[in-house]
Amino acid sequence: MFIGREKELQFLNQRYESPNSELIVLYGRRRVGKTETLREFSQGKDHVFYSCIECTDSQQLNSFSSRVLQKDIPASKYITTFSDWEQAFSSITELKDTGKKLLIIDEFPYMVKANRTIPSILQNLWDLKLKDENVMIILCGSAMSFIEKEILAEKNPLYGRATGILKMNEMDFYDAIRFFPDYSALDKIRTYGILGGIPHYLKQFDSQKSVGENICRNVLQRGSILYSEVEFLMRQELRETTVYNTIIEAIALGNTRLNDISQKTQIERSKLMAYLKNLMNLGIIEREFSVTDSVKEQANTHRGLYKITDPFFRFWYAFVFPNMSELEAGDFEGVYKYIVEPQLEEFISYVFEDVCRQYLRRENQRGHLPFHFSQIGRWWNKTDEIDVMAVNRERTAFMVGECKFKNRAFELSEFEHTREKFTPSRKDADIYYFLFSKSGFSPKIEKNDSAVYLIDLDTITAE
Repeated sequence: MFIGREKELQFLNQRYESPNSELIVLYGRRRVGKTETLREFSQGKDHVFYSCIECTDSQQLNSFSSRVLQKDIPASKYITTFSDWEQAFSSITELKDTGKKLLIIDEFPYMVKANRTIPSILQNLWDLKLKDENVMIILCGSAMSFIEKEILAEKNPLYGRATGILKMNEMDFYDAIRFFPDYSALDKIRTYGILGGIPHYLKQFDSQKSVGENICRNVLQRGSILYSEVEFLMRQELRETTVYNTIIEAIALGNTRLNDISQKTQIERSKLMAYLKNLMNLGIIEREFSVTDSVKEQANTHRGLYKITDPFFRFWYAFVFPNMSELEAGDFEGVYKYIVEPQLEEFISYVFEDVCRQYLRRENQRGHLPFHFSQIGRWWNKTDEIDVMAVNRERTAFMVGECKFKNRAFELSEFEHTREKFTPSRKDADIYYFLFSKSGFSPKIEKNDSAVYLIDLDTITAE
């Protein structure tokens, strides 16, 4: 069953129904669900869906020809293989005109790597012919840096020809938990905290089994897909995997500033920044700024904190990577019982903050908040930190959020401490407090205060 991606499908269908020819570039990291989304989009439409493979250029042309000629176009009566790529791509105009003539090329970078002239061939055909033939061509790829540097960047042949560019990110919390409709609110948050929003990862968990059973059988057990997933992805996307492992582990251990990561890894800062940039391009880490930092402050390479954005990478580097010897020996149940289970709630608490921010984003879009914010994130200064802060464009209204993922109620003293952390520079600014709690709230917290909102897990996970 296909789940989610409504916005992506809406975008693609709008372009399919437009009166103009469309050249769409769709890309994103591996496992994010690009191919499944394109297959769902193409259902019920006459189309050619070609998945490139890593092979020689002549083999690729033969395979592409075979796929297109299956569509019973006029050329299929006379040839079995197109003579060149210009003839092959031109053949899309011979497809049946039941809507747009739709060609989807999955893993397009494989095709280009075997023949660097293909972007130029497509560009010439697009300019001279295809843009006027009611066609829709979708070029899809997982090699994100290749797509951005070799396809979309200025000075490359296809620069400026794309009529749409769609970068697919991981699913948000609300789409991800649709994979587990029978889980409790708490287990939905736990599962998202472990797997994140990558559909391929979410499909590995069995919703009929407990979270703990799924962790044991589908992450920690040698031979399971998720056990070796991170190593596979790192080898596919990056060289010097041992260096990247060292960097990610350092961040996972709490070294979030550039200088701290450099000291922990013993990598020179100039070289380290190049490694960090590659990890950011893959969506594995991000550089985070306090929500009130200015553009000038964000431009300073020494500012900001680095964090692992992919929850599954965080989980893997926290529990699989450092315990590989025991797991290789088959002691996955022991690793879970004595290492994972005692630390799991604390581990999930960091992801819980992100879930709370996603909740506010959803409510912001629905117009259910006291004001419409333009920016949301974390806030910190030299002495204090706030889990969630949202602010309007004029900076006259603030939402201050505190997230407690603990086995006890949110106490009044904790709320009062939150109040003391932040004072706006403008005395007339409005402040609204959003308190998020796993285990409810102390009766002493004033519920009748219109500026205080108490949010429990059921509220967060409700549709």
